[in-house]
Amino acid sequence: MKIEQIYTGCLAQGAYYIESKGEVAIIDPLREVQSYIDKAKKSGATIKYIFETHFHADFVSGHLTLAEKTGARIVYGPTANPKFEAHIATDGEVFKIGDITITALHTPGHTMESTTYLLKDENGTDHAIFSGDTLFLGDVGRPDLAQKAANMTQEDLAAILYESLRTKIMPLKDEVIVYPAHGAGSACGKNLSKETVGTLGEQKKTNYALRADMTVEEFVREVTDGLLPPPAYFPENVRLNKEGYRNVETIIAANKAFTPEQFKHFAEEALVLDVRDADSFAASHIPGAIFIGIDGGFAPWVGALITDINQPIILVTPEGREEETIVRLSRVGYDNTLGYLEGGMKAWENKGFEIDSIQRIDAGQLADLIKGGEKNVFDVRKPGEYESSHLVDVPNTPLDYLNDHLQEFPTTATTYLHCAGGYRSMIAASILKARGFHNMIDVKGGYGAIKQTGLAMTDQTCPSAAK
Repeated sequence: MKIEQIYTGCLAQGAYYIESKGEVAIIDPLREVQSYIDKAKKSGATIKYIFETHFHADFVSGHLTLAEKTGARIVYGPTANPKFEAHIATDGEVFKIGDITITALHTPGHTMESTTYLLKDENGTDHAIFSGDTLFLGDVGRPDLAQKAANMTQEDLAAILYESLRTKIMPLKDEVIVYPAHGAGSACGKNLSKETVGTLGEQKKTNYALRADMTVEEFVREVTDGLLPPPAYFPENVRLNKEGYRNVETIIAANKAFTPEQFKHFAEEALVLDVRDADSFAASHIPGAIFIGIDGGFAPWVGALITDINQPIILVTPEGREEETIVRLSRVGYDNTLGYLEGGMKAWENKGFEIDSIQRIDAGQLADLIKGGEKNVFDVRKPGEYESSHLVDVPNTPLDYLNDHLQEFPTTATTYLHCAGGYRSMIAASILKARGFHNMIDVKGGYGAIKQTGLAMTDQTCPSAAK
């Protein structure tokens, strides 16, 4: 028996490759599926099943493409209603893969079709659960994503999740391994651990949602407390996973390498997305371009900030990373990329076309300005990070909800932005500048560097991790 977690850090997502005696099951595959096919081919194995734990909201799964390429059967749990051919498992149904079995345990609550898959080894012993978004390490799935479809409140779904955990998962033995669909950084839960594999016994001891003496009322209150609105792209990803989508290879083939002249023409209608690093963008970029760096939390930030999933997009990328950028956009359903600037910013500049820039200063310079009376400083970190500790008298305008705070920014006065390290503040500066807010200045090193300056800040409480 072979179990491999294939983890994608940008999405904080775990897909799984399970092999026994020449047969393979894939759980929650990413949209680009060739790596699974190659892995099976290398082992001389056949992909038999594609198990989906639920209709994912945060990424587009590769179930349809993988089934088309391999003939493997797509399996969903009870109550799922996809628009394509799939096997809808009954609660407790058993699937055989070589010498092992996988049992579908219906665990609604995150969504109504959510299903946990229990793997029994060749001796029939419970070995592991693939819990999807039902159970994470340190948390459970948020119960507010399916309420419109299910005509239920988040409290209704939370109560259902409570029963699922206590009747289907918690009775399993402590040594059972937990393989969740996500880790820290995912918007599918609140307090996910950075660890991506654990045991059920550890979770019973440390996960607040699995306290043995917890009442359903306490569970509902704690699970729903502090839930931030989900990213705008989530419903569209659910629709694509449920109804179908184009093969990512087709999307790649449709993108074109644009000359600077062609790029300039398309920029009149399409969004210019610059995915280089923050320093390169700050030094020189196309006027009106939005920065979201490929080497940060790229896909989730695209989903959070580009609200129209069908928005035409043209790309400025680091050399050689054009296809990677297109693929990573497609992972979250942004399929309407038209092409990229051939030769990058150097080609644009060589044509003498207009460029723009964003000034950056270090934390020491910011400290001097604040001591001199500067007030136009904004913290774009998440609310939890801000509440943990922040500069005194500096407001929180979270990047996730920047549109809700536009009225707080001065239109022409010099404005200083910081996040935790400098990635998100450059994104914020690019968005504000594209919308007519001038004189945006980014603070390099973010709050991590600011803490070393001696500026007055609030007492640190419970820190929150962020990407």
